[in-house]
Amino acid sequence: MAAPLVVSFWLRAAFTMVDMVYATMLEGPDGIADASVAAIGLTQPFEFMMIACWVGSSNGLTARLAAALGARQGEKVEQLKRVTWRIILTLMGLFLALAAGAYLAAEWIAPEGEELMARQFRSYAPMLLAGFAVTAFWSILPDSLVKAHQDTRSTMWAGLISGTTNVVLNSLFVFVFQFGIFGIALATVLARIAGLGYALMRARRHERCRLATGEDNQPGVFDRPIRAILVIAIPAGLGYVLMSVESLSVLAILSQTGQPTESVAAWSIFDRVSRFMAMPVIAISVAMLPLCARLFGRGAQAAIGREIRTAGVVVIAYLLLLVTPLALFLGPMVAQRLADAEQTRVFAELGLMMVPLSVLAMAPFFVFRSTFEGMQMPRPGLMVSVLRTTCLVLPLVYLGVQWAPSWGASPIAGAYAGYLIGTSIASSVLAAWLRRTLRRPETECMEKAEG
Repeated sequence: MAAPLVVSFWLRAAFTMVDMVYATMLEGPDGIADASVAAIGLTQPFEFMMIACWVGSSNGLTARLAAALGARQGEKVEQLKRVTWRIILTLMGLFLALAAGAYLAAEWIAPEGEELMARQFRSYAPMLLAGFAVTAFWSILPDSLVKAHQDTRSTMWAGLISGTTNVVLNSLFVFVFQFGIFGIALATVLARIAGLGYALMRARRHERCRLATGEDNQPGVFDRPIRAILVIAIPAGLGYVLMSVESLSVLAILSQTGQPTESVAAWSIFDRVSRFMAMPVIAISVAMLPLCARLFGRGAQAAIGREIRTAGVVVIAYLLLLVTPLALFLGPMVAQRLADAEQTRVFAELGLMMVPLSVLAMAPFFVFRSTFEGMQMPRPGLMVSVLRTTCLVLPLVYLGVQWAPSWGASPIAGAYAGYLIGTSIASSVLAAWLRRTLRRPETECMEKAEG
């Protein structure tokens, strides 16, 4: 199930990487390339908020759909499909308002005195957020249905269609129509429509086949179906909101250093590349959700443990065979390509050398949180997310920025170190919690399942 998702998520992550690459090609006043890359980085916390709502809703719906399909409760499936539209329309309205807020607050969000960065942010962020509000949230239902039917190959093809469309439209809007950074955002938004169309087609086909069999005739509906989704969706989504707050706070800390544009741009490159290289890990975590939901419903906790061990072996092999060699040999070239100023390149190259450690630190956090959600227990993931952001990553990043100069290092080197240490501790805590949970009797775990 994870293999097609690896391709899909890499392609979806390439959306933002493509945006950054095209931003370096923009023509205009001196420094526009770095200002554009930094503006994309400033948009990332808002993207995290969108991802938080999307992933939270999708995780809650996927978990409930997968369990209902496994139990052959067709009426419950139809009930979940109907009420999901209320959630989707609410999210659309929320993010259209957020897009307007980003436009009005551009000067406040950008570092003081960085007018060019603020201008690029105002052109990029509102278009991206408003477009995603319309296209991304609509895809929650078809995407969840496809995953609940364990058809991750269709997810891969949707990502491939969107990624190809994104490159074509970026080239058209940047080089032919000269739309600038606004065109980059517009291309990313329109590209998602192509993938959405394919996902809708595949979801309808799966549902027609399911209904044609007539086998989903077991009784059972939710008394409060929206609550059943939100019980899992809200903790899952809040975990990503905390990541958004974490990202925005790190950027705020770096914007107060002596070199704000260079530091923010370099962190943006490090963060984007880290998450891009972590896509196979995230794909495994997404695949674990419906898989664990079905296994947990059958009381097969031992099987969940075996799947986790298999995932661990795959992650370690991926880090050793691909991520580390790429970081060591291609890191300097990537930094040279994505950064404009020399100091930005130096900061970015240092961060890219740490990408393997970043992926290793975040892997258990993503995989184990999805495992808990599949077991209908989202609270452990939320609690460790709060611990990670408020007590570990942000304090350690701040201390790293403050202490690094006294150790002969740059402030951003201290930020990298604080992030890696905080993320590693959070992953270790969640791993210990999951190990303890899986050792409990199956009946006790079923009683603790939420919703």
